[in-house]
Amino acid sequence: QVQLVESGGGLVQPGGSRRLSCAASGFTLDDYAIGWFRQAPGKEREGVSCISSSTRSTYYADSVKGRFTISRDNTSNTVYLQMSSLKPEDTAVYYCARSLWTGSFRPERYDHWGQGTQVTVSS
Repeated sequence: QVQLVESGGGLVQPGGSRRLSCAASGFTLDDYAIGWFRQAPGKEREGVSCISSSTRSTYYADSVKGRFTISRDNTSNTVYLQMSSLKPEDTAVYYCARSLWTGSFRPERYDHWGQGTQVTVSS
């Protein structure tokens, strides 16, 4: 069955870096765009970054542009989110999800989601 499994979360100091991984199985990763979303306590889920399937075009929310980098390795069925210059406001549960849409941050356009991984930015 379709599975997306996030890993790499944890406690990070402000200004630090972290790389999240999204391991995909049960489908052909190359056929789908993959997005990263996050949800902080009491806030709505927000799109952080996404990468298209074929052109590898990348998209970022303004709040993370220049600090986060998304990439994909279809041979290992994994999508990465490299996060740097982390701020306390980046604290959230981070989710990856798949979509047939390109460049969209609308959650309803994503049909399968991982369970999430917690990232806490604090000194």
